[in-house]
Amino acid sequence: MQLDADCRSRGSPYYPESVHVDKIYRTRENRNWCKERGIRISGPKLGRPPKNVSEEEKKQAHSDECFRNAIEGKFGQAKRRFSLNLVMTKLPETSITSIAITFLVVNLSKLLRQFLSLFLSLFTNNRTGELIKPPFINFDYTLNNFYVLKLIDLSENSWSKVAQILEKLFQQTLINS
Repeated sequence: MQLDADCRSRGSPYYPESVHVDKIYRTRENRNWCKERGIRISGPKLGRPPKNVSEEEKKQAHSDECFRNAIEGKFGQAKRRFSLNLVMTKLPETSITSIAITFLVVNLSKLLRQFLSLFLSLFTNNRTGELIKPPFINFDYTLNNFYVLKLIDLSENSWSKVAQILEKLFQQTLINS
């Protein structure tokens, strides 16, 4: 833990305000090292719990737990959805690279989800949640361009039916709004 908290080796002139660690790292040696450098270590103090705990300390402990839960949740998500638990490389450099790429993909997934929700929010009515016809898209023009580019065939087939259904849906939402 001391090497991870020693930000000076990575070029930062400051130590972190607090360190949120598992119980295994809350040893007397690590606590003393953090205390010397003014770093608050999360979790209960060693020894018998005190009888009277102030509201401020309870609030701080709760916020530390919430912060720690978010971190553990992200690791759990990376293990379940992004195969972080399947890293079986032999060299330490390869393992570090594999883990870094996994968390890059986790972050890109989050950004893509946020972008998609923002993009889809452009097509919904905020009050009712219904789809709306955006004024910046000319659907007749778009349909004709798709036909010219041979992306859809306007003859009797399923794609033309889908296009007609979508057009009716957008017309209905325009009438309702």
